[in-house]
Amino acid sequence: MKRPIEDHASRFDEKAATYDGDKSEEYNAAVSLVVEHAAPGRDETVLDVGTGTGAIALALAEEAGTVVGRDISEGMLAEARAKADERGLDNVSFGEGRFREPNVPEATDVDVVTSNFAMHHLADDEKRAAIATLAALDPRRIVLGDVMFFGHPDPDEPFYSPEVDDPATVGVLADAFTDEGYALTAVEMIHEQVGVLVADRIEGDG
Repeated sequence: MKRPIEDHASRFDEKAATYDGDKSEEYNAAVSLVVEHAAPGRDETVLDVGTGTGAIALALAEEAGTVVGRDISEGMLAEARAKADERGLDNVSFGEGRFREPNVPEATDVDVVTSNFAMHHLADDEKRAAIATLAALDPRRIVLGDVMFFGHPDPDEPFYSPEVDDPATVGVLADAFTDEGYALTAVEMIHEQVGVLVADRIEGDG
């Protein structure tokens, strides 16, 4: 991570009120694909890490039994809670949490983990640790939408902000999932620097 986590939290606190209206087509496409691939059952629990203002968590609350949204920014969480209240959703909760400390309520069985446009803030070794932490929750599926490199990034046209972001190649992410007993079952390229990966637990590894 190129900056302390507190700096990232503060940066997103400042953006929270206008965050939803300032998203790219690629970001919105990733949200749609993450929701589509997550496909939770009516009795399943979803953990959405880096939930932001709740775009994915709130959409999945319409399908899942329970959704737990976690983020480092209280400003973003406040926006997510307000939207949940407006929609009358009582099966989704939002609170502080991060990839390596998701703060899942005790005795909660997580079936599906989602995340969108959050993990690219971590360095590659931190991404591996994050995926290991999520895999330790034993979900059947992890769906990751993010800034990621399908080829060699163009330094003149980066989709990301080099001063704060640290995207990985698809290969690095795939290896991290494989090392934790997951197989990639879908790879969606939205842009040469944006994609969605779907990782399912290999039968017998749970």
